Amino acid sequence: MIRRLSHYAREVRRDAVLAPVFIALEVLMEILIPIVMAMIIDNGLEKGDIHYVVKIGCLIFLMAILSLIFGSLAGKFAASASAKFARNLRQAMFEKIQDFSFANIDRFSTSSLVTRLTTDITSLQNAFQMMIRMAFRAPLTMIFSVIMAFQISWKLSLIFLVAIPFLGCSLGFIMSRTFPKFKEMFKKYDVLNRVVQENLASIRVVKAYVREDHEIEKFKGASGELRNFSVSAEKLLALNGPLMQFSMYCCILAIAWFGASMIVGGSLTTGQFMSLYTYIMSILGSLMMLSMVFVMITMAQASGKRVLEVLDEKLDLVNPQNPIMKVENGDIEFKHVSFSYFKDKEKLHLIDANFKVYSGQTVGILGGTGSSKSTLVQLIARLYDVIEGSIEVGGVDVRQYDLETLRSEVAMVLQKNVLFSGTIKDNLRWGNPQATDEEMIRVCKLAQADEFVRAFPKGYDTYIEQGGTNVSGGQKQRLCIARSLLKKPKILILDDSTSAVDMKTDALIRKAFREEIPDTTKLIIAQRISSVQDADLILVMDEGRIMDMGNHEQLMKTSPVYKEIYDTQMRGGNIDE
Repeated sequence: MIRRLSHYAREVRRDAVLAPVFIALEVLMEILIPIVMAMIIDNGLEKGDIHYVVKIGCLIFLMAILSLIFGSLAGKFAASASAKFARNLRQAMFEKIQDFSFANIDRFSTSSLVTRLTTDITSLQNAFQMMIRMAFRAPLTMIFSVIMAFQISWKLSLIFLVAIPFLGCSLGFIMSRTFPKFKEMFKKYDVLNRVVQENLASIRVVKAYVREDHEIEKFKGASGELRNFSVSAEKLLALNGPLMQFSMYCCILAIAWFGASMIVGGSLTTGQFMSLYTYIMSILGSLMMLSMVFVMITMAQASGKRVLEVLDEKLDLVNPQNPIMKVENGDIEFKHVSFSYFKDKEKLHLIDANFKVYSGQTVGILGGTGSSKSTLVQLIARLYDVIEGSIEVGGVDVRQYDLETLRSEVAMVLQKNVLFSGTIKDNLRWGNPQATDEEMIRVCKLAQADEFVRAFPKGYDTYIEQGGTNVSGGQKQRLCIARSLLKKPKILILDDSTSAVDMKTDALIRKAFREEIPDTTKLIIAQRISSVQDADLILVMDEGRIMDMGNHEQLMKTSPVYKEIYDTQMRGGNIDE
């Protein structure tokens, strides 16, 4: 895992190297200061040589200033390296998610992806910075301190060696118990984020149904579970501090007891004892720092696995080796196509779809909820891959096209219309970033959106709030249709995208399609027969199958289901029947 993640730290190699260099210089100053302090005590204070004390004191002051400068530079480079590492990792994750197919996205919840992009990467960033600083500083300090301590008195220095095995075993026990808890804790973060996301995205529905109390209780439950796992993990980690303190104070007492005896016996000077005491404290402090590093690494290990799950996710949809870079026309042919979201031939969601549409024709698709109407059209842009059969666009299997080429020629207005925060122009230019004002006005007229856009005080410069909350459902649908038209696609798919507009506006949109984009193949999923009555081909779907197909006149004669829907909607038939 470390090798995989280190790939994203290549760019920060300079900062990651400079930080330990300055840490080494800082540690060197800290190691030399106790020796110089011993010189002041033994050669200056005890002999009453004030001039010597002042001279060596100035040297200590200079060493302290250098230590401060080196420490500051080490912190600066470590922070810079960790921030760039996190940026690279976050960028790589986001770019990978952009390449996900719908099937890949279905394997991760949105809240989980958000947690991995934020909380998990922040955890890795903190661990990376600590690895550069503490994981380098602590061993370096301990090694130098051990060397200096043994030079002063090897007998007293043996005391801290007794504490190391005890601390190592204790730390190993704590880490083995906390890692599984941290792993589960991050899953609870996913649940909490999902609850918050759903509530904020649907706050109007929550208030309309007066479900605030229910949402509060749901949040309390998710937050409570996260708290329980956090407390459980932190209880174990909290043992680390007391164990370290206990070992430290035991060592201090032992050093004080035996050191005092050696000073009285003349085998150790007061300055040497003070220096030795400082080195022993540095050794124990280094052990505490190492324990903190292990704690952070334990947390980061759980985060690292979750991040790599996204980065290592195998893409369901990839370009062929020599992709076709041009779509000739809008011909569409389904050749005995079957599809399953679970890639299971025993659980098919679309069964043996077989039909052909010629460029410029209009196809209407009718069917009840769950009849796989949306599934059918999503396969055209290769948002999913078929299980059996093939789909051809422009006479070529969609799996042979470059994905970007294919999707740039297929415009989809999905059931859930999405507008992004920004002006109306910004949203329209999703269809064509280089579109002129005249082109945007033209497509808005085709989508029957120009009139209401001009009614806004700022017209096309009107700011759209996140999710399009400051426009109505019908206005949102028409803007999304205009955005798709701006792509000038060869195939236009409307997935129940005029359900929020009145019948007159719906008729005007269809009339504009016939007259203004006659060469574009149009597939319209609708609940109203009036929306597809003039289509060249109408598909009647039920439970994943195309039950009947033909134009309006043909279906009125051959399809009992179509005729029943027509009678219900157009002639006031008895809906209970």
